[in-house]
Amino acid sequence: MTPKTSFFEISQLEKQRTQQEKRYLEFLRVPAMSAGVYVLPSSGTDPQSPHHEDELYYVVRGRARMRAGTEDQAVSEGSVIFVAAGVEHRFYEIAEELVVLVFFAPAETI
Repeated sequence: MTPKTSFFEISQLEKQRTQQEKRYLEFLRVPAMSAGVYVLPSSGTDPQSPHHEDELYYVVRGRARMRAGTEDQAVSEGSVIFVAAGVEHRFYEIAEELVVLVFFAPAETI
């Protein structure tokens, strides 16, 4: 059954992700969308490849650059980035640990 309402705290999601020793922790999945917390360490590498779903990123904290298709821009706390399905993209030059909320629509294919 799909939940009608859920409340999340980023600090608790980060703690859960750290305990599971994962770079990405999915915390919500319904047919129309999925959401997760994605963390990349300072000077780390982003191993992403294009997804089959549209994505929306919200940078909770940290600093990096992001290349998406032909666009390239610095991102930091408060940045919101949309990447259409199939577009090559990744974070790089990660200056400070990057904590990002990621939303896929429809739900990410596993």
